[in-house]
This record gives sequence, C-alpha cells and structure tokens, in this order.
Amino acid sequence: MRWVLVMYAFGLLAGLAPAAAQRVEQPAAWAAVKAPLAGPPRIIGGTGLGCIAGAVPLAADGPGWQAVRVSRNRHWGHPALTRFVERLTAEAGAQGFPALWIGDMGQPRGGPLPYGHASHQSGLDVDIWLELSPKPPLPPAAREDIQVPSLVLPDESGIDPRVWRPRHAALIRLAAGQPGVDRVLVNHAIKRELCRTEAGAPWLQRVRPWRGHDSHMHVRLRCPAGQPDCREQAPPPPGDGCDASLAWWLTPEARRPAPRPPGPLPQMPAACVAVLEGR
Repeated sequence: MRWVLVMYAFGLLAGLAPAAAQRVEQPAAWAAVKAPLAGPPRIIGGTGLGCIAGAVPLAADGPGWQAVRVSRNRHWGHPALTRFVERLTAEAGAQGFPALWIGDMGQPRGGPLPYGHASHQSGLDVDIWLELSPKPPLPPAAREDIQVPSLVLPDESGIDPRVWRPRHAALIRLAAGQPGVDRVLVNHAIKRELCRTEAGAPWLQRVRPWRGHDSHMHVRLRCPAGQPDCREQAPPPPGDGCDASLAWWLTPEARRPAPRPPGPLPQMPAACVAVLEGR
C-alpha cells in the first residue's frame, strides 16, 4: 500500500494519476474527505499550499473552549495545534477568561478549502473568536450561527471604544506568548491599538496586521519538530511592527488591492496526491 501511495505522489500510475493530479487542486475534493489519512502526523507544504496526514480532531467541547460551526468538519490539525488550544484555554481560564469559541482549524487532510480561507491547509492554523462574554454550555447545533461584534470602527481607522476592552489585548498577548507560535493575525486597527498601549513588547513582533480579523484572531504555529516536508513562512520582520509600515493599511492601495494577475495557479505539492487519495 505504501508503494502505491508513493506511485500516486509521483504520477506513475497511468490513467489514475492524471485524474488525481487534477483533483488535488480542487478544494471540493478535499472538503469531501470526511476522515484523516491514518498514520503518524506528516505535514507537506505550507499553510497556504499544503496538506497533512495523520491529523487529529479537536473535541467539540473541552475545559475552557467550545468549538463553533462544527458541521464544517474543520476542527482537525497536527497534534501540536490541538495541544496549543488545550494549553491556551487552560491558561486563559486560570486568568479568569470565560470559555473561548474556537473557529476553523483545518480539514481532515488539510488542503485548500472551498470558502473562507486561503490558508489553514497544513494543520497549523486556528481561529479564536475575541468574544469575552460568559458562554453557557451550548449543544454544537446551537453554535452554527454565532454572531460576534466587530472590535473595529467601520472605516477601520481604529478600534471601536464601545466594544474593545483591555482584556482583548490580554488574550492576544497570552496567545502570542505561547510556545511554538509563529504569528497571530489581527485587523490592522487592532494592531495599531496594541502598538499604542504595548509598544516595544517582544510578543508584538508575532502579532501581524491582516485584512478582516476584526472579531477573531488567527493563530499560526511554526513547523513542529520532525516535519521535514513542512514549509514555513518567512519569519516576521524584526521589531514590534509598530513602525511606518502599519500606516500602509490605511492607504488606497491597501484598501483596494489589485486583482490577481492572470496565469496558472500555484500547484499543490506532489506528495499531497497520496494524502488525498489514500485509504
């Protein structure tokens, strides 16, 4: 069986491999797979173009968290990611935070998603909602359509003072300081507020501005040890990120990004064919 999977990965099965090579580029093919590929965890590629074998699920409920929108089947990841969620929510609870809503992680075998994300493909990403009100235990079906207010003003010029609280900053700081975290993505208005109150803090280097992310933070882990096929992003630039580059997000260029130039899309790693097609 292992030899068959290797042959898939390198396109050596005449007749079947070309079809598999086409399916591996299609988000719907990855979303249709309901279970992980058995075996030890193996990340192939990067968070924006990759997959994972041996993914493990996050429980829908745990001490300190409730997973939301579980019908999407996107609460899978590398064991390092589920451990991160367990550790973060435990420490948050010890600091008096309520249970946290855990949003999308990844699909059972990673890969591109049909909607919602360009990343979350390699089992190292998780969305955590910045909603700090007490949450009574709810059945998963009642968490399918959660409504979380934006923490940012409509023009994104700053945080909304009616909603933002110092505890939001404390939770982001707690996440950014966890072992193995590569970066935490938040709206640029949230980053500016953190720069106003926390400038110079070492953990701010890992908090990076990005579009959206006005009511949740997106945590991305570094490649775990023993994952030679895992590809990381370039590390964040030195410093706290509170320099002039932050002002770019308010420019017309940032507010109206240019469309993607025509041309072929980047290809998935060849070894992901075996992950998608494996039994």
